[in-house]
Amino acid sequence: MAEETGLSPAAVSYALRGVQTSEQTQARVRAAADRLGYEAHPIARALASGRTGQVGLLCGSLEDYWQQSLAVGIGRALLARDRYALIVDAGGDPDREAVLARRLRDQRVDGLIVQPLDPSAALWEELAGTVPVVSIGDALHDGGRSHGEVVFDNRRGVTLALEHLRDLGHRRLAVFTATRASTPDRPADVHVDAEAERLGLRVDVVAVPQGLAAATGAALRVLGVSDRPSAVFCFTDSMAYGVYAATRELGLDVPGDVAVCGYDDHPMSALLTPPLTSVDWNIDGIVDAAVELVVGGVDGTGDGGRVVRPPTLRVRTSTDGG
Repeated sequence: MAEETGLSPAAVSYALRGVQTSEQTQARVRAAADRLGYEAHPIARALASGRTGQVGLLCGSLEDYWQQSLAVGIGRALLARDRYALIVDAGGDPDREAVLARRLRDQRVDGLIVQPLDPSAALWEELAGTVPVVSIGDALHDGGRSHGEVVFDNRRGVTLALEHLRDLGHRRLAVFTATRASTPDRPADVHVDAEAERLGLRVDVVAVPQGLAAATGAALRVLGVSDRPSAVFCFTDSMAYGVYAATRELGLDVPGDVAVCGYDDHPMSALLTPPLTSVDWNIDGIVDAAVELVVGGVDGTGDGGRVVRPPTLRVRTSTDGG
């Protein structure tokens, strides 16, 4: 390869790894590699570079359809950068999350992307000392020495949803959240209380595990009484799907008897009957930002930082029957 390109063996090695060389040099070396049928052996490359080519993706719960879509997007985006996603599922359990996070570190992943169940856990600072950590959804408390974070403007997202429901005449709402009582306050949950007070709304917050069956059961309990709320605001669209299932079992009309609003605008939500109103965070933008941050941390080409995603309310007929 060195003879073919006229470069030193070290320069060829750097170019194949995409480091310490110009884009033009890298393109010339890759073209020579294609002509010669050269393919780097992954184990040899890992030994030479000290990297595995793997990035851990620790999901809070893959029962949530939006997290499934996020995992697919991140896996594809990493593959386009010649990296591989090692995807694991905490299943909504913070203790399991801690075990899996340390296991990923021990498997020597080059970087870690996490949707933290417990953003205040001490383990994030522990891990960030050895591997670039990028969080999605929640900032790691006290910075957690994370390399980067992709967070949501929850104050604006909650305001958009609650103002929309208030403007439609709703005054009593149920709010479904996956946050456990043992989990520190999350921005979105905190903003619900503040905005409800500002808007003059009565809000009942209900902790609901991820998963369709759990959300359906919770919705049956909340809506199966005479003094039910007139609207349900769910912090994931997956929970909203459970509300839909419960309304059908109870013979309730959406939105005539109860309005339903989600929070992540999964593609399936526009296909429901009626289509689900939801807050859209632009999942493609989240994927791009998270992968850019973690790859920059692995390669030493980025300074990390904080990316804040703005929301857009997608109003559909689950809240506004007109």
